[in-house]
Amino acid sequence: MDLKAAIRSIPDFPKKGIVFRDITTLIIEPKTFKSALDLMEKFCRDKKADKIVAIESRGFIFGGALSDRLGIGFIPVRKRGKLPAKTVTQEYELEYGTDIIEMHADAVKPGEKVIVIDDLVATGGTLEAACKMIEKVGGEVAGIAVLIDLAFIPWRKRLGKYDILTLIQYDSE
Repeated sequence: MDLKAAIRSIPDFPKKGIVFRDITTLIIEPKTFKSALDLMEKFCRDKKADKIVAIESRGFIFGGALSDRLGIGFIPVRKRGKLPAKTVTQEYELEYGTDIIEMHADAVKPGEKVIVIDDLVATGGTLEAACKMIEKVGGEVAGIAVLIDLAFIPWRKRLGKYDILTLIQYDSE
């Protein structure tokens, strides 16, 4: 199944010069959504993960479904200030400045194998920050699975030590 054909590209969104890769056209169709989940599920199953960590907010779409399919726990990684209990935080770089994400400090137990899920990898900053938080609390990043790879943005050096599954690749804007 051609997952890439199911992605809608919207030029000049959210600002001029950016092509937004809209996943809603993929997830609205049961066949393409199931196909993407099937591929991610196989990757996750092969890693024998204990938990899924998914990054707010589009990562939740895939992470929640995968957690259910695999029968393992789901951990949300959110923007600062959105989680009610004690958290572990990680700062990461944006195009202009920095931001912080967090997860509950007790969500990952030492030695647990975790798969990190998101919808897209561009610079790799958010994924790297999620991995650092997992490692900070003693977890092991067993792999990363994302739907879309913006291959023209150099994220591989930043995430090179991790096993990464990407399903759709864009080699240019």
